Amino acid sequence: MAIKISVIIPNYNGKQYLKKCVDSLFKQSVRSFEIVIVDDASTDNSAEDLEKVYPQNSGFPIVRYLCHSENKGFAASVNDGIKAAVSDYVILLNNDTVADKEFVRSLWKDIRRAEDVFSVSAKMLNMHEPGKMDDAGDLFCAMGWAFSDARDKAAESFNRYREVFSACGGAAIYRKDALIRLGGFDEAHFAYLEDVDLGYRAKWQGYRNIYSPKAVVLHAGSGSSGSRYNEFKLRLTVRNQVYLIYKNMPGWQIAFNFPLLLAGWMIKLVFFAKKGMGSAYIRAFMEGIRLCRENKDKRLCFSKLSFKRQLLMEAELIANTFRRVM
Repeated sequence: MAIKISVIIPNYNGKQYLKKCVDSLFKQSVRSFEIVIVDDASTDNSAEDLEKVYPQNSGFPIVRYLCHSENKGFAASVNDGIKAAVSDYVILLNNDTVADKEFVRSLWKDIRRAEDVFSVSAKMLNMHEPGKMDDAGDLFCAMGWAFSDARDKAAESFNRYREVFSACGGAAIYRKDALIRLGGFDEAHFAYLEDVDLGYRAKWQGYRNIYSPKAVVLHAGSGSSGSRYNEFKLRLTVRNQVYLIYKNMPGWQIAFNFPLLLAGWMIKLVFFAKKGMGSAYIRAFMEGIRLCRENKDKRLCFSKLSFKRQLLMEAELIANTFRRVM
């Protein structure tokens, strides 16, 4: 039986990782899927070198290449891959991952568990310490923080299915039709938190996002940005956090959560100030405010959502706040 899946790998200067990632896909227990490499104007010839090994439209699975002439960011890259995909389901996979042989099959089975499942997040293990988790789906709390409660914890502690706030776009499967109806990934994010934003919008529409312990990948982490903490990543994460809140929280919810949001921002400011990046944090925060002004049309219309659903969302944000701080 044909499995209608497209695996989309956004790539930016991933020469160190990309071939190993694609090699792992050729070892999958199922082969009836396509691989779409979206190269985002890399300067290291990573896509060109890969094409010498896996030529365009040859092999099984078939590998296809899309190449940007300018760097557009993660969100635009995956959107282009989604548009080009010929399948009912799309898997997003970071270029700095190595997939277990049952990865594709497991995600395909799990996305079809129920019609209201929008996305399934994989079990992402730390490539350097495989006994530790990197991600098991993402959570979002009333302090405005998106976080992985699994990071650096024992892998054996995350062997059960569970519902999460959003799938981590580094290794996850999505329903393509629902993804398109939601408008895809918001390219204003460029990179970082675009997956949380998408999961947030999906939840407002009544979808669920789940985590699968059976779909396993090893993840190097920060393969494109270079490190866990740097000014490039800081800038995008902070401004996108402000934008994410503006887009997805009703006015009453922003007001109600404001003491927690303020505390979250101040804690982060102090944290990055200690790392010598306090000024960069403030600049990024102000850029986030400008981003909100420039994208007023993307704010959700909350009048169409029942107040009961809004209250349930608030309850989840508060519960996640306790999970984050406890």
